[in-house]
This record gives sequence, structure tokens and C-alpha cells, in this order.
Amino acid sequence: MSGVRAVCAAVRARVPVPVRRLLRHELRAAASLGRWALRRPPHGVGAGELPAAYTGPQTAMMYGLVFVALVETVALSVLVPWPAVHRVVLVLDVYGVLLMLAMHAACVTRPHVVRRDGSLRIRYGALFDLVVPPEAVASVRVDRRYPQGRLVALSEDGVLDLIVGGQTTVTVELTRPLAFTRPLGARGEARTIRFHADDPRALVAAVRQPAPP
Repeated sequence: MSGVRAVCAAVRARVPVPVRRLLRHELRAAASLGRWALRRPPHGVGAGELPAAYTGPQTAMMYGLVFVALVETVALSVLVPWPAVHRVVLVLDVYGVLLMLAMHAACVTRPHVVRRDGSLRIRYGALFDLVVPPEAVASVRVDRRYPQGRLVALSEDGVLDLIVGGQTTVTVELTRPLAFTRPLGARGEARTIRFHADDPRALVAAVRQPAPP
């Protein structure tokens, strides 16, 4: 065990945090791909808790990218005459397709969750995970917006946007600033959280009136 701890300490000392987090995200996404293929229950959803999907706006785009990647793979297999180059390109293309599918599978199998105690777990696949305790929720409402920016965007006034397919549909006002971790490890604090749910009304209703114990 001491040897394992030494190796882990060496890795933490030498490998930058963003690289370690990317590797961890990919491993979790790969596990999600297996869960999705085997039709296992969603990750982190207990009995009596509400899972809330958020993949609707991105599903068509994701499958479109996979199709384009497959067409590119077939085309390059015909156009590239050098066997060694062809094998390298094939491996990279197959890896890219599997990675895209794994990222989508992570989103499907890791939905938002409204827990029985009224807390809200906001996620985006294996990249983002934030638990909002019930006492931190000042208000929650259906609020469709089309913000600009990356997946996780934090404004100067503390508004955190978790954008899916260019939109958010739920706004949560907080009673206090809430710390969160960005996908690559940077930290931030949010006073308002806006995110997407495919059925925002069901999620908002569940947060406002948690299931009885």
C-alpha cells in the first residue's frame, strides 16, 4: 500500500491538475459508455429521487458529429495509400468516435437529480457536478435563456451558466455564494445558477416540493 501511495503522490506532483482531471473525465465517460450500452440505471439516483435529463438539445448534433467522423474514417481508408499512416489515422478516428459516444453516454447516465431531502445535484456528464443543498435555494423557476459562451460560464456578478445546446431552462437563485469546480479544476463561486433540463417544469416542481421521507 505504501508503494501505491508513493506512486500516487509522484503522479500528483508531476502531472498537472488539468491533465489529471481530463484523464479522470475520460475514464468516467468510458465507464458511462458501458453503463449506457448495458442499460443500467442512471448513476447517482436513489429510490424516490427524480432524475432530470438534459441531453435533448445536443443529441442530434452529437449523432451528426459521429456520422461525419465515420464517413471521414471510411474516406481516409480509401484515400491514404500508406499502410502505417492508415493504421495510425484509423486508431485516432476510432478513438475520437468512441470518445464522443462516451461523452454523450456520460450525460445520459448522469442526469441532474432532485434528492429526497430537497437538494439538487446539477451535472454535465463526467465534467461537472455540483450539489445545491436545500437551505441554499432561495428560489427556483423555469427560465429559458440562450446565453453565449462555453459549457461553464461565470459572469462577474456570480451568475453561473451551464449551457447545453446553447440554452438554459432553469434558474436557481441562491441564499449564499456556492463554491464549484470547473471541468479542468479551477474554482469559482456562484450566486445564481442557470442550467438546462429537458423537462424544467417537473424539476422545478420537485425542488419546490420534495418527496416525503
